[in-house]
Amino acid sequence: MSRNLESVLDAVLDGVVMLDADGKIEFLNSEACRILDSSLQTARGLPIGNVIGVEHSVSELSRIVLASGRPAIQREQPIERKLLPDLVVDVEAAPMMDGLTATGVVLMLRDCTIQNNQRELAHHREELSSFGRIAAGIAHEVKNPLGGIRGAAEILLSRASDDKSKRAADLIVREVDRIALLVEDFMVFTKGDELRLAPLNIHRVLDDVLALAMLDPIGRQIEVHREFDPSIPEFIGDADRLIQVFLNLTRNALQAMEDQDGTLVISTRMTLDHRLSSKDGRHLPTLMVKLIDNGPGIDAATLEKLATPFFTTRIGGTGLGLAVSRHWVAKHEGTLRIESEPGTGTTVFVALPISAPR
Repeated sequence: MSRNLESVLDAVLDGVVMLDADGKIEFLNSEACRILDSSLQTARGLPIGNVIGVEHSVSELSRIVLASGRPAIQREQPIERKLLPDLVVDVEAAPMMDGLTATGVVLMLRDCTIQNNQRELAHHREELSSFGRIAAGIAHEVKNPLGGIRGAAEILLSRASDDKSKRAADLIVREVDRIALLVEDFMVFTKGDELRLAPLNIHRVLDDVLALAMLDPIGRQIEVHREFDPSIPEFIGDADRLIQVFLNLTRNALQAMEDQDGTLVISTRMTLDHRLSSKDGRHLPTLMVKLIDNGPGIDAATLEKLATPFFTTRIGGTGLGLAVSRHWVAKHEGTLRIESEPGTGTTVFVALPISAPR
């Protein structure tokens, strides 16, 4: 391939992969090298399966296009990388023909990770807006009558002449107080931006969280591994709210491993491939925090409902912890995502922009 043509292909914003008739790599442009976490010198002459995985759908797509001589498209294919964050790409494959015979394949890889993240962020913001409207209705319909019920119960308690009546009145007071606290927790979705912003060190936040979590008897039997990137700079955020977020997530992980000698891994790193965008469209360098537990995992149906207020799988739980955590992450213009399968544990990804929320 001429140097001029290589320069042109390197200027293309999509990844370009050229395969020969045996499915071996002849050329990668610079964007393909980034997406595949490889170099042309390393990959040239190797089967595409050696670089992306023999069982990967892109490898299978290449074989199908070579055999059929017809173009094909695949959407949102995951690309796992060893040293860099995973990506999601759209793939277009077209045969290079010599008469009726396919002599190679051209793959076009379009990184759609950022767009997917933006859709996810927009979806979360819409969810929070919906929760706010629901919360406002609940507060209006429930909070005022609770005061009257509590007042009446206090009168009954003061006038009760036997222990049974006293216990019943006291139970009403305590239950009203519990419901009032629940409504107050839910009211977080109706409030405006209440972040108290200041420079903070994410590792100090996480160390404080772990110190608190380890006071829980459940935490004493869990092995914790810190994998912190020391190069992460301070950024602007609300330390108290982030402690609330990560304490909720850590306690969820500990409770998932309650009946076993589990392991919790908390890691931090900077990511340039998963840059978040602010509300005004600016792309921001991003901090990724991962919490990985080796608990029993979560089935797909439960996973889909986890961040819904009042949905809980734990006896005595309110079902607000994860929803509130997602709320405060969104206020920081970040994202919270959970991946899990039964029997494989759970991984929580929290992405935070290295910039002041506006």
